Amino acid sequence: MRDFGAGFGYLVQGQKWVARHGRWFGFGLLPGLVTLLLYIGAIIGLGYGADDLTAWATPFADDWTSPWQGIFRGFLTGLVFVLGFFLAVVTFTAVTLLVGQPFYESLSEQVDRTEGGDAPESGLPLWRELWISARDSLRVLLRVVLYGILLFACGFIPVVGQTVVPVVGFCVSGFFLTQELTSVALQRRGVELKERLGMLRGRRMLTLGFGVPLALSFVVPFVAVFLMPGAVAGATLMARDLNGETAATKGGKPAPVPSGAPHPYHPGA
Repeated sequence: MRDFGAGFGYLVQGQKWVARHGRWFGFGLLPGLVTLLLYIGAIIGLGYGADDLTAWATPFADDWTSPWQGIFRGFLTGLVFVLGFFLAVVTFTAVTLLVGQPFYESLSEQVDRTEGGDAPESGLPLWRELWISARDSLRVLLRVVLYGILLFACGFIPVVGQTVVPVVGFCVSGFFLTQELTSVALQRRGVELKERLGMLRGRRMLTLGFGVPLALSFVVPFVAVFLMPGAVAGATLMARDLNGETAATKGGKPAPVPSGAPHPYHPGA
């Protein structure tokens, strides 16, 4: 559980960092506000169309008598909203990071400078970074959809569906939220998606300690927007830990990496 606490600590440190650097907090709010407007529109659309979607998917219930048809389709409509909410929580970060790539890259670089005196750069043009980010986000989204369908199906299991499934759902959300957020700093270090996932699985409790509280907080409307700048800052601090980097010395230069540890910015080198 020590790693779980350390992960939560990085989330708190990130929020403290943006609180100390107010200009960067305001800078990091802009992408989240734009994405929030897009998601509000999508949720409103789901609200208007969920009943029709459920009726279209269950033609066999057209001849059912009242109240069974209403109960059955009402239950399915609720599940559609739960699945939609689950996907919204997980994909919000990916979409926000894609929309705000230049903003969060700059914020993450500034965190690196304050911690280590040096901000690694990928050396790639912006369009190439956006392409890699979108491609990796799509790969992660496919994994999330598979988990979402599985959890959706398990939700029908009595007792388990109302107890275990929500817990597992938040753990899955937390893991992939952390993956998306740490990708800002790790992509600049040339760490590929497969390596990033391996890092997070190797420190699973650290990952969940960062991501699960964040996923829980995103349940509250609009909270995600205000936590995003600090989440990116905290994820950068966590990425430095995962990558075997150390904080700066008093002179502002990066402290040396202990013998046998991975070289900064290139794990496993």
